[in-house]
Amino acid sequence: MKPPSAARSRTMAAVKSRDTGPELQVAALLDAARVAYRRDVKELPGRPDFVVKKRGRQPLAIFVHGCWWHGHDCKRGDRTPKTNRAYWQAKIDRNRRRDRRVTRQLRASGYSVWVVWECRLKEGALPPRLAARLHNQ
Repeated sequence: MKPPSAARSRTMAAVKSRDTGPELQVAALLDAARVAYRRDVKELPGRPDFVVKKRGRQPLAIFVHGCWWHGHDCKRGDRTPKTNRAYWQAKIDRNRRRDRRVTRQLRASGYSVWVVWECRLKEGALPPRLAARLHNQ
């Protein structure tokens, strides 16, 4: 497994880790639903993209995942790189293991953990179950 080339490294370093298009879309949907939230909560494992807390309710940690980076089973997430496949597959596998570990840690701390996949946002709305949960929050 060889590391990516210098050109590939520069390209990948330019990929934003926060305020991505999907994250901004979720923020706009939460704002439209009048849901109070905090962004990029550094004190929590995994630094959730959004945290929703309301007195007397279980707090929610919401992650907005890019399908390819987190190995989603959709068409976009199932693409295999043409070069350096072993490196990128190992990278995505590490991301998936980290996601599972962070989810366990947050749940052990009393949080409900939700993942909003990039491909699901194409419909222009939050996933129905999450929308219902936020409405009842």
